[in-house]
Amino acid sequence: MKLVITDWGTLSDVFGSPERLEQYGEVIAYDTTAPEELARHVGNAEILLCNKTAVTAAELVKCQGLRYIGVCATGYNNIDLDAAKIQGITVCNAGAYSTQAVAQHTFALILHQYNHVAQYDAAVREGAWMRAKTFSISLFQTRELFGKTLAVIGYGSIGRCVAQIGVAFGMEVIVSTRTMPTDCPYPVVSLDEAFRRADVLTLHTPLTSQTAQMVNRQRLCAMKPTAILVNTARGGLIDEDALAWALKDGVIASAALDVLTQEPMGDTPLQNLPNCTITPHVAWDAQETRERLFAIVEKNLRCFLAGAPQNVVTAPNALKEK
Repeated sequence: MKLVITDWGTLSDVFGSPERLEQYGEVIAYDTTAPEELARHVGNAEILLCNKTAVTAAELVKCQGLRYIGVCATGYNNIDLDAAKIQGITVCNAGAYSTQAVAQHTFALILHQYNHVAQYDAAVREGAWMRAKTFSISLFQTRELFGKTLAVIGYGSIGRCVAQIGVAFGMEVIVSTRTMPTDCPYPVVSLDEAFRRADVLTLHTPLTSQTAQMVNRQRLCAMKPTAILVNTARGGLIDEDALAWALKDGVIASAALDVLTQEPMGDTPLQNLPNCTITPHVAWDAQETRERLFAIVEKNLRCFLAGAPQNVVTAPNALKEK
């Protein structure tokens, strides 16, 4: 059996060596794979592992030997699921491997906005405290999270974890989600209401045709001028031109983003805005999540080969998740 990894350059630091998967067959790893190179790289392989490689219908139809796609991430918006299903290909993702890390980074971004730790550290290094006439200097306006409204958009594993942390800070948590959860202890509100009420609005929803650019000019205009927007989900959820306008004109106070529409970052109007913090898609990258990710990806593959796939996104009817 042949196993192809199409974007090993995004996984080598995580998985260590392709040899870890050789027990399942011949392993071929490509650092990167452009959309038009997919079929050539996959060849007659039965197994495809990928992270962010675009798997389009036009290329997938040429991969007649392919039986399984293992997504080495939680999001799978890069896979044409309809095309995969038509060809009888099972697709499994690595859900929940990074829940704690992403929730932690979400609050790192929130606290960065509220406490200005980086700015104060820079000021101290430049001698501001040494020049002070009193025991303390107040250069930046800090605020308490206590009592603020945290609007969590999406109530999957990460959204739930973020909500729990918000409660620990004494925040009022509200949730907006596509399907009504049965075990949600927080008020569930419409998306528009979430934008109106939020002091902090944080995105934890997949990127789909329904959620693309859900953060638009109209919804930004409905937010409080003191509100902050946080995105550790997918960049395409935000209309970046609209957000840049809102930040420049003071429609909202600030934004903190770990993801952008184009990655690696290209020409974005958000790059040099003083009230926009950007980190390079690293929320998932805690040391502990790396081994957890490999373990899930490997188990997904092992379960598929045993005829009992897990974490199924789409599959032929004969291979329903057990």
